[in-house]
Formats: sequence, structure tokens, C-alpha cells
Amino acid sequence: MSRLTHLDESGAAHMVDVGHKAETQRRAVAQARVLMQPETLRLLLEGGHAKGDVFAVARVAGIQAAKKCSDLIPLCHPLMLNAVDVSFTADEASSSVLIEAGCSVSGKTGVEMEALTAASVAALTIYDMCKAVDRAMAIQHIVLQRKEGGKSGTWQRDQQEL
Repeated sequence: MSRLTHLDESGAAHMVDVGHKAETQRRAVAQARVLMQPETLRLLLEGGHAKGDVFAVARVAGIQAAKKCSDLIPLCHPLMLNAVDVSFTADEASSSVLIEAGCSVSGKTGVEMEALTAASVAALTIYDMCKAVDRAMAIQHIVLQRKEGGKSGTWQRDQQEL
């Protein structure tokens, strides 16, 4: 197992020095799932929510969260993101919404935390906007699905890992 890069030799937390690393194209994709009552999902799909378009608000929240990741996660480097995309797939069989967030950057460090933050905040926004009708919603499986670029190259989650 690799050592934890955010700890120095004495075990103290520090920000990793990426100054010597080459800039490469990097992309990361993360997912989250929001489980809800069938009636809540139907309300979202029919656009009948009194607060407006839940998916549009959650998409903007996810994008904004990715841009603010270094303000939220203490040892993250601030990144000039090239792109952030957030999408939603309704799954009526499981009465859930799958959120997928992707982030891209030309930089010296990866965008995994930005993608994970975008998916998480989009899920939290769905919860916030729908809690008045369904307090039993659950946010599950916030995971990194794929990362590309950098020294370690491409990594893809094995679907059997969950």
C-alpha cells in the first residue's frame, strides 16, 4: 500500500508540493445516489415541485461546489477547472436518482475531489429541496468512478466493488 501523501515524515498534515509535476489533461467522474419515495421521484420527473426545477438547481449547486472544493477540503489545491458537468438519471425501479459529476483540468494534480464534491453537493441539494415532502431520503454510494491523466494514468472502478 502507498503511503499517505498528505502526511509528512512525522505524521503532520501538509499540502503536497506539486510544483515539480508536469501539467497534463486530467478528468475524474464521481457518482452519488439519492433514494426516495416513489411519489417524490414522480414529483421530480413531472416538474411539479413547488420550489421549481430541482435538477437544474442541483446541477448548478454541483458545479459551484466543484469550483469551491479547495475552500471546503483543507489540503486540496485550488484548481482552474476546464469543465464541470453534472447529470441525473432517474431509476424508477429503485426509486432513486443517480448523479454523475465529471470534472476536467489541465494541471499538476487530479480533480477527483472536485468531482466527488460536485456529486455530493448535488445530492445534498436534491435532499434540501425535497425534504419537505420526503424526510426519509437517503444519500448513498458517493464514489469515484473513473480518473484519467497524471503519472498514475487511468483508473476505473470495478462495478463489483460496491
